Amino acid sequence: MYGQETIVRYLQDAEAAERTFEDALAALSETGDQPEVQTALAAMSQKARTQYERLGARLDTLGASRSTTKSALAHVLGFVPRLAQLGETEQQKSTQNLMITIAAAAAESAMYEALASAAAAAGDPATEQLARQLQDEERLDYQQAATLLRQSAVQAFERAMNQKTEVGYTRPPAN
Repeated sequence: MYGQETIVRYLQDAEAAERTFEDALAALSETGDQPEVQTALAAMSQKARTQYERLGARLDTLGASRSTTKSALAHVLGFVPRLAQLGETEQQKSTQNLMITIAAAAAESAMYEALASAAAAAGDPATEQLARQLQDEERLDYQQAATLLRQSAVQAFERAMNQKTEVGYTRPPAN
């Protein structure tokens, strides 16, 4: 196949990124104070596991190995969640976790677009199809996280305002 080395490298990067995202989502699912967010993130972590397993199977089919080190993309995106939560309260962590998840899902969707486009150019319809399936899954994660984000942000805001009024601050009048 024309360009197989490039396709293999893209697959290795995607597989390494999904391994990183599985770990990051699992860790995020254990923080925050909103059970519906924690449950969604845990489910997305499990989905990431199936994604990297499917990517690994495709690498096996192509006679290639999985990356023994995580890609630069995986390292960068895996490090971002920890930075974003420095100084956040428990009430804010669920909202922050969802913002991180949305960003990761968008990055993964772009990663799969690159893989699918390269696979199409290389004449590798099986890899292209896998990349499109995974891209669709990332879009669903994005949509789910975006829907939860709206609720989470309002809940975090209301809790913060209630805490301030309990310690002597008064809420400004509603307009």
